[in-house]
Amino acid sequence: MKISIASGKGGTGKTTIATNLAITLAQRGKDVTYVDCDVEEPNGHLFLKPEIKKKEPVPVLIPNVDLEKCTFCGECAKACEYNAIAVLKDKVMVFPSLCHSCGGCYWICPEKAIYEIPRTIGVISSGDGDGLTFYEGRLNIGEALSPPVTKALKKAVPESEVVVIDAPPGTSCPVIEAINGTDFVILVTEPTPFGLNDLKLAVGMVRKMHIPFGVVINRSDIGDKGVEEYCQAEDINILMKILFNRKIAEAYSKGELVSLVNSGLLGNLYELYETIISKVNHDGTRDSKR
Repeated sequence: MKISIASGKGGTGKTTIATNLAITLAQRGKDVTYVDCDVEEPNGHLFLKPEIKKKEPVPVLIPNVDLEKCTFCGECAKACEYNAIAVLKDKVMVFPSLCHSCGGCYWICPEKAIYEIPRTIGVISSGDGDGLTFYEGRLNIGEALSPPVTKALKKAVPESEVVVIDAPPGTSCPVIEAINGTDFVILVTEPTPFGLNDLKLAVGMVRKMHIPFGVVINRSDIGDKGVEEYCQAEDINILMKILFNRKIAEAYSKGELVSLVNSGLLGNLYELYETIISKVNHDGTRDSKR
């Protein structure tokens, strides 16, 4: 079972839910792997405090030009939609940070003067702690493209009874790469106009991808009823409501798991997991609406 935790915006409590859900299931005897796919700013390690045992670089392929073969025809530059290669009178310039590693320039070069070389853009760290397996992807500072790191990270994750994927916030390409292929998505939101607006975007995304999903409303007693009314009108299952708790906020600010200050939440999270299992098993196939 692969469960992704996502949110239309940052600051909703997505990582709080992801880390505590992973710990809850591990403490109940499940074989759990936590995967931090928020590769631009991973922070699950701050709460799970794993012992990192292995680090692997994430390379991508970029073009390199053999000037002895090159005739400076410019076909490679014409083929590149990202302006990652420029051909001058007697020189070819490659801009690695713009390259999407599509290989188009390599295949179109009539002189076969282009070959590809690896360039490291990130790192995958893995380890364990508190009964679970931990994986994290981290994009190198200054790099612009995170999906290749996320893709490599998901490929490296071993088979487990439960895989909890902590997706990045938003609804852009990095999120889509993170949640793609999962069995269920938990959308974490907050009862505010901003929360509602971004929840609608996230709902549209998972429906387009035909992945079953439900909503968790964090700090549900602060704000308005817009999120609940929207979910009711759209027939979206509200999986859980979490009341505002100052101790939970304090624990988060210290990098502590919520379970240390609110043991009752663990029971609720296990019930949440059982609800997801029941729904996925009952539906059988992915529902395009829920």
